[in-house]
Amino acid sequence: MGAVPGRIVVYGVTGSGKSTLARKLAERTGLPRHSVDDDLCWQPGWVPVPDDEQRRRVTALVAGERWIIDGMFSKWRDIAQPRAELIVALDYPRWVSLGRLLRRTVVRCVTRRRICNGNVETLRGMLSRDSIILWHFRSFARKRRTIRDWAADPEVPVVRLTSPRATKRWLSLVS
Repeated sequence: MGAVPGRIVVYGVTGSGKSTLARKLAERTGLPRHSVDDDLCWQPGWVPVPDDEQRRRVTALVAGERWIIDGMFSKWRDIAQPRAELIVALDYPRWVSLGRLLRRTVVRCVTRRRICNGNVETLRGMLSRDSIILWHFRSFARKRRTIRDWAADPEVPVVRLTSPRATKRWLSLVS
């Protein structure tokens, strides 16, 4: 692959490893990385940033010439996607992303590691109607369909990666 463009979205289903890949990509390329959860969408106490403020923040972020964001919400995709020069799409089988999500969530519940602007995942949250695990099931098919639609569209600059091994191989080619 060689040199990568300056504006990249890492996209995938919940638990696929978007944030980890965005961090590694930023380390390899020197591009500034922005966390959707920390920088754009969540406030302390698991309070979502209002939609109009998310759109304002995304507009300001993607106006720049160099960035990586680790996700793209449908409520502001119309702003970010046209500015992206590359979408790196993690299209893994459900067992891969769900296994990662379950491990990550359990570890965070036990360690009380702060995420998303100081929030903490809890067992109660893991079992609630707003659970990230339920969100995985609710959003999986839609996100995979989006990725596959992009991959079929020659106008969308997408690299579709279908396994962690393929992702590791692709990342090794990035400079």
